[in-house]
Amino acid sequence: MTSAGSDDQTLDLPALLERYAMLRDTLMGLEAERDELAAQIKTALLSGAQAETELYRATLKVSRRVDYPIDRFREAFGDAAALEVATVDRKKAEALAKAGDLDPEQLRELAVVREVQALVLQPKTI
Repeated sequence: MTSAGSDDQTLDLPALLERYAMLRDTLMGLEAERDELAAQIKTALLSGAQAETELYRATLKVSRRVDYPIDRFREAFGDAAALEVATVDRKKAEALAKAGDLDPEQLRELAVVREVQALVLQPKTI
C-alpha cells in the first residue's frame, strides 16, 4: 500500500469519506475534460487533420456494430422469433439463422451497421 494509503488509515470515517468524494469528483472532472478533448481531436482527424506530439500520434480506430431493428425483424420473422432474440443479442439471431430457423439472407438485409470511431494514441517510440 502507498504511504498515502497508510496515512488514510489513521483518518476517521468522515475524513475518509471527504477524501474519497474529493478524489471521485476530481476523476469525474478529468474524465469529462478528456472526453471533450477526445471529441475535438476526433472532429479534427475526421476533417483530415493530423495530430501528434513528441511521444504520440493520434489515429482513429473504426469499429462496426451490427444491430437488427426490432420492428423490421418482427415483420420479417414474426413475434416468436423477435421475442426470442430481443431479450438476447445479435449472436442469438445469427445462431438461429445458422441453425436454419431463420433465413440468413433476409437477416443480412435487416442488419444495420453502425461505425464508431475511437481515439487511439500510438506511441512513436515503438
